[in-house]
This record gives sequence, structure tokens and C-alpha cells, in this order.
Amino acid sequence: MARRGLGKGLDALIPVEVSAEPAAGAQQIPIGLIKPNPSQPRLEMDLSKLEELSNSIREHGIIQPLILTKEPDQEEFILIAGERRLRAAKLAGLESVPAIVRQVSDQERLELALIENIQRENLTPLESAEAYQQLNDEFNLSHDQIAERVGKSRTAVTNTIRLLKLPEAARRAISNGKISEGHGRALLSLSSDKAQLAALQTILSHELNVRQTEELVRKLAGEKPAVEHTKLPKDSAVKEIENNLRSILGTKVTLNHGKKGGTLVIHYYSDEELEALVQRFNH
Repeated sequence: MARRGLGKGLDALIPVEVSAEPAAGAQQIPIGLIKPNPSQPRLEMDLSKLEELSNSIREHGIIQPLILTKEPDQEEFILIAGERRLRAAKLAGLESVPAIVRQVSDQERLELALIENIQRENLTPLESAEAYQQLNDEFNLSHDQIAERVGKSRTAVTNTIRLLKLPEAARRAISNGKISEGHGRALLSLSSDKAQLAALQTILSHELNVRQTEELVRKLAGEKPAVEHTKLPKDSAVKEIENNLRSILGTKVTLNHGKKGGTLVIHYYSDEELEALVQRFNH
């Protein structure tokens, strides 16, 4: 049976209106009764931002309620959405938090936790990749179905999941912010872990951007690089000829000498200089 995408349905579970009081229907739930979501895709949190949120909660309280679910005949609640608020509330010393209780399946629990973090741009690329892969492995959702639920393109979902194929060192570099998701996608063009790790070391040691990384990968993969016109140092004979012509003509002269000829460029910087040069050549 076809299921609607949860990306738009998230607002039905998470009230977005901002007011001075928690949304209607919320109830105060003791923090000690709330268990973390076992499907929470987010692995790390910025401690400084968490402290900022905690300070805000101390002053203003929690405006947007958490979303919880509860198994029948169980006293404890399971967190669906609002992990940052829950952790910040603990830091602030709160004993209870406003929450709305909903009945959802295990799959919806994962999807909603994933969607909340994506909509708030809180997940790292690898955390998103792990969550997408979990939706694929545990619930047999295709990349197209995952994309529909999280509001991303199918290509974006596929490319993010591919990051999980990188060697551990490269994944760790992405997690630590040393390289970006774009760097990681470029590394995946290399066929072996050894080549990817070698390229990673070059990226880190030379602080290459994504475009430079893509060029490096093309070279390592054996692709012919774009032709670059590199200026070679001129030998003393060429410099001497340029100096002699400069003395004769009274202006800058550039000699580009090759194996089969070359070019001689005479520079001028005004109409008067051009006219003087023309007259000199006519005599």
C-alpha cells in the first residue's frame, strides 16, 4: 500500500507556530521517563550550541514541545523528535518537559527523527548516509522512496549513501570537517582504497579545494589533464635579445622563442608611441 511522504507530514507532528506558551495538547513529561530514540541518526552535537540552547531554556522555557511515543503497558516514553531540546533541558536542570505523545511505527520513528534533523540541517553527511542506509536495509525503501520522504532528490540520496564506501580515514576526515562531502564524492572516483587514501593525504597536506581534488583524481585515474600553458624561465640569450631590442626601440619587447619559430611582441602605451614606432620601421 502506498504511503505518503513524511516530509510534509512532519509539521502535523511537530507544531511550528511560535508563541509564548507550548502548543495546545502538550503535557509535562518527567525527563527521567524519556528514553532516547534508538533510531536517532544524529551522532554528535555542538556542545557550545547545546549550552546556548540550555541558557535559552533556563530563561524562556521550552516553546516547541518534544514528540514522544509510548509502547502499550509501558511507563517510559520514547523520544521521536527533539533530542537537542531534551539534552539542553537536562543541562538546564529541568525535571520535566512539554511533549506531545503520538503512536508511530518503528519505521516512522526513524523517518521522523531523520526528517527533523535534515529540515533543521543538523546532520553531518555521514549521519545522513547512515540513516538513509538504515531505511534501505531495515525497511526495504528504495532510494526514490527515501528521497520522497526526506525532500531530497534521488541523486542526492544515492550520492550521500555512497560516502559509506570510503575508507575509514576518509569518513573520519569528513566527520571531523577536514574535508567536505564534495571531496568525498571526488575520492569515490578512484577504484581502490589505496588510491583514495593516497589522494586523501595529498588533499590534507596541500589543503586542496574540491575542484583541485577533482583534478588530482583525474590525474591519478590516468585521465589526460587539460592542456596547461606553463611559462618556462627564459634563457640568457633570449633575455639579451629582448634587452637589445628594448634599447633600440625604446619600449618593452617580449620574445617567445620555440623550436620551430616563435613570436616577437612590441608593446606600446599610447597612440604617440605607436606612431613613433611605425615611423621608425618606415625609415
